[in-house]
Amino acid sequence: MSATVFHGFDYGIWNSGTPKQKLDLIPFAQEHILKQEEGKQRLLKAVTELSQAFALSVPHEKTTEIRDDVSFFQTVRAALIKDSGGDGKKHPEDIDHAIRQLVSNAVYSDEVVDIFTAAGLKKPDISILTDEFLAEVKGMPQRNLAVELLAKLLKGEIKNSKSRKNITLSRSFVEMLELALKKYENRAIETAQIIEELIELAKKIREAQKRGEDLGLNEDEIAFYDSLETNESAVRELGDEILKSIARELVKSLKANLKIDWTHRESVRAQIRLSIKKILKHYKYPPDRQEKAITSVIEQAEELYGEWVA
Repeated sequence: MSATVFHGFDYGIWNSGTPKQKLDLIPFAQEHILKQEEGKQRLLKAVTELSQAFALSVPHEKTTEIRDDVSFFQTVRAALIKDSGGDGKKHPEDIDHAIRQLVSNAVYSDEVVDIFTAAGLKKPDISILTDEFLAEVKGMPQRNLAVELLAKLLKGEIKNSKSRKNITLSRSFVEMLELALKKYENRAIETAQIIEELIELAKKIREAQKRGEDLGLNEDEIAFYDSLETNESAVRELGDEILKSIARELVKSLKANLKIDWTHRESVRAQIRLSIKKILKHYKYPPDRQEKAITSVIEQAEELYGEWVA
């Protein structure tokens, strides 16, 4: 292991240092791996195989000799895994849970110290979209690790924030994030550039969460407003006031059908499609865009149906 992905990296302090020194080592170990070609994939595969072999060899005396080395490799692996494990579900209050739990149980400490602290960030209890926090991440010396942290946090924010209920907006953010990371993985852009792109995406997410208030629409109404393809030039010609009126009327009409579970009844579903079409036609929504808008509106309504009837 040390002769391959960890070649040239001195992790001797792991075996003799304090818990804080061990934590300080992790970000530099991550950076060492991430700057290598396919370093992350190679590390994950190698540590998985090592852990399996180690488990089969215990309690052979040789396993005691390499126990600390294995714990180091496993800790770095844990810090690089993108998903938090389990069922993959995160609750709003645990947006940063995946990051804060990255340090393996092999590291013991009387203090609550997380990977943000080890990376030199000031606020473990973070609000990821504040300018202050984004500036801290941007200033990290471990540039590749900064990309990993931002990517993890943005995925969590997209999945757990209010924008998650807004299908159109959520998909847009996911696509932007995936496109940026794809360019980074393919080495099409430099690390500094991907950090800038991720920070800009974070700001867009933050701004999007205020759009409803700026437009005078509630959370449900802004979701349907976005489902109307408001970025299309032909649709934009209707103007914000008309589009907002359509969004409000759609919410009112759809909520009037809550007594019937229309999501699984085709006959009722057909009636709802007709009511949506009438609303769009009344406001002179572009005919050639109506079918796609109807599909988007129904999909958005299905997303919110459970919450409406709860």
